[in-house]
Amino acid sequence: MTSSPVKARGIGTAEAAGAEADRFLKELGERTRGWRARRGMTRKQLAQDSGVSERHLAELESGRGNVSIRLLRQIAAAIGVKVAALVEEGEEHPVEFALIHELILRLEPADLAEAYQLLSARRGSKRSGRAGRLALIGLRGAGKSTLGRQLAKRLGVPFVELAAAIEATSQISVAEIFSLYGQAAYRRYERRALEGVLAAHERVVITTGGSLVSEAGTFELLLESCHTVWLQASPAEHMARVMAQGDFRPMQGNAEAMEDLRRILDGRKELYAKADAVLDTSGRSVADSAEALCRVARRLLSGQRAPAPG
Repeated sequence: MTSSPVKARGIGTAEAAGAEADRFLKELGERTRGWRARRGMTRKQLAQDSGVSERHLAELESGRGNVSIRLLRQIAAAIGVKVAALVEEGEEHPVEFALIHELILRLEPADLAEAYQLLSARRGSKRSGRAGRLALIGLRGAGKSTLGRQLAKRLGVPFVELAAAIEATSQISVAEIFSLYGQAAYRRYERRALEGVLAAHERVVITTGGSLVSEAGTFELLLESCHTVWLQASPAEHMARVMAQGDFRPMQGNAEAMEDLRRILDGRKELYAKADAVLDTSGRSVADSAEALCRVARRLLSGQRAPAPG
């Protein structure tokens, strides 16, 4: 008897998760050993300062030991680094990264904004590819799909919904990605799909999922590669539009749905505000919003920074 596709995927997912866990433990051990060496500490000294046995440390550094968060905090504190320095995945950053990070931690919010602008300007030469691309960001119900299609038609360029590109890349639905593999896998597919769309189109209108902005690396890629417009709407209109599409899930089993929506919007508004322009679609007809968006888009594509329309 052959396994069903879902069961087969489940087995593959478990195996992949095990391999990922082994890789993570190996990296964790290497980072711990590396930081201990930089500090000039012997394993015996680290054991004494952290309260973690030498045997446990040896297993951790060899990539065989699974350590609790509490013990990991003790080890990090004894070495004199944050836990994040030990658990961060991927290749280690250059020394300059750590020095810049320390400088950033001491900046005031206004100075942080200025530092971001300076770094963005420094990378300005890589933004030349934005010339013919425009992306719409914002919460679900702001009108991204409806207005995006109309805008693409007016501009005579392709229209791409990133959700559809994700499904084409993964060969399964977005719902299945979340159900079978989880949000982390979805974020990887989202990044891969965006890279594919950018590689395939020099001129395009893209609509993104509302949460893309919460994934810093993917959002920065979008900002670097596309002119961006934040489509706004009031929380009440967001909810009403989603329900008007026949989706009553926002209200099912959740009497505080509106408060949750406001909380999500509050949590993302500073990220959405990084867009090149803002268009509030509250109280506007589709035709009026489409006309306003077209004006904003043409200004951005002509090289002008568009002000927020009234």
